[in-house]
Amino acid sequence: MLARNVVHLDPASAVFEAMKEGWARQQSARFLRASTIDPRVRMIERFAEFSGQYPWQWTPADGEAFIAHLRSGTKPIRMSTARTYEVTIELFMEYVLDSRYAWVQTCVERFGEIPQPVFHEGNSVLHTVEYEGDPRRRPLTYDEIQALFDAADARPAKIRSQGRKGSLAALRDAAVIKTVYAYGTRRTETSRLDLTDLRRNRKAPRFRGYGSLMVRYGKASKGAPPKRRTVLTVPEMDWIVEVLEEWITEVRPHFSPGKHPAIWVTERVGRLSPRSINEAFVAAREAAGLDESLDLHCLRHSYITHLTEFGYPARFVQEQAGHSHAATTAIYMGVSNEYRNKLLEAALKGRLGDDWDVTA
Repeated sequence: MLARNVVHLDPASAVFEAMKEGWARQQSARFLRASTIDPRVRMIERFAEFSGQYPWQWTPADGEAFIAHLRSGTKPIRMSTARTYEVTIELFMEYVLDSRYAWVQTCVERFGEIPQPVFHEGNSVLHTVEYEGDPRRRPLTYDEIQALFDAADARPAKIRSQGRKGSLAALRDAAVIKTVYAYGTRRTETSRLDLTDLRRNRKAPRFRGYGSLMVRYGKASKGAPPKRRTVLTVPEMDWIVEVLEEWITEVRPHFSPGKHPAIWVTERVGRLSPRSINEAFVAAREAAGLDESLDLHCLRHSYITHLTEFGYPARFVQEQAGHSHAATTAIYMGVSNEYRNKLLEAALKGRLGDDWDVTA
């Protein structure tokens, strides 16, 4: 990464830049995307700016001071965020300390210093539980789902009554929100859906051309291509067939999409972005007066929870959600007390018979 026999005016900066470039290339060789690599490199630059030191000068005390600084102030970082930062710095230092890249030798020869690990088991966040996300994130209740849909459906008429533009976009947004819930899709997955992703399910002909949804841009593992899955339309969500049919045959043509393949298009005949889908949810949530801690991803939590309450097997729910591990699906579940009481009642009846006394 460093040119031989070249005298740099600022050798420390030159070596640091070469380290970052080499690390980025290493990650690129693993087929990590730029959206993963670039934030990592920026984090290393941010840490260097905070410490005022170069990597071969960093110490564990610098790392501890950095995390302590980020935990203070009016908007302290969460535990999961702190771990992400620590892991990023650890990965960079592992690259620097790897003898195959000769950075240790370079630092000794040029600066007389040896790089050392910044974070270790004694000063980094341990991963002791499966889920460390915001505890306020939860599935919506059935009443909240209905209130959200009612608010989204009311927006087009409200916009028209005010003489403003955007009623068609509001119709689209209502359909998008319902689709996210009916199929449990993530916002990026929803944004990347094309018309050809809507398929007929020969086992459920009554759903016509909306019997399944092919998700081709599912959340990918690091260094892997997007995961694919087919989400089947379930009978409890059969109302989505009319929603999609109305959008595709009646509303979408008013956007003059031409040959654009996307299901969800904008007024400028572009693909609706994940950010716009998120904004549509926020607008409906505010109109419905729901808890502001609820976000678009809560609809995916709701989908998984409600499929479970409908009685679908755990494996089916896992496949619908596109999770590699059942433990991940379990994190999304937040079944109601009513559902658990029904399971308890069924278990008691199975063991004690129909004559068991609920008050005993």
